[in-house]
Amino acid sequence: MNENIEKEEYNLAFIDGQNLHMGTATENWKIDFKRFRIYLKYKFKIKRVYYFLWFLDQNEQELYTRLQESGFILVFREHNSNMKWKKKWNVDVDICFEMMKNACNNENFNKIILVSWDWDYIKVVKHLIDKNKFERILFPNYKYSSLYKQLETKYRINLSISSIKRKIEYKKKKEVFLGI
Repeated sequence: MNENIEKEEYNLAFIDGQNLHMGTATENWKIDFKRFRIYLKYKFKIKRVYYFLWFLDQNEQELYTRLQESGFILVFREHNSNMKWKKKWNVDVDICFEMMKNACNNENFNKIILVSWDWDYIKVVKHLIDKNKFERILFPNYKYSSLYKQLETKYRINLSISSIKRKIEYKKKKEVFLGI
């Protein structure tokens, strides 16, 4: 067996679904989940993508199905059913925990990619950079936390720049009039 064969790169992505949705919506565009998953796969060698959502809502089943069909692993924030009307939307603690759990316990990946815009992740990101386990943070728009400006630019990417947005934006299909 040839020991010089390089091991294939295997990266993980963690997406704050609320941040991604709100970040693109504020700039009046939407993510095409299939195109975004392909972008992550080929640009960053992402094998598994964890998409964190605030809670399970049967009215959103179509969204959940589209995400799963596109190759995302859905993770819902745990809630007490008695507190349904008081759900806390953020999933930041869950994402931080899962990133650190993978970094501490799992040797089956190279690096982590994070999709978010808020400052809650900065300590984990810095730690993962120090441990050479962090690849990039992808921001849905230009209004991300200024704390990330402390990081070298090689760790930051804005998804709304035209060259990336063109690749991952949802484009409504044009209706064809058959004249019948």
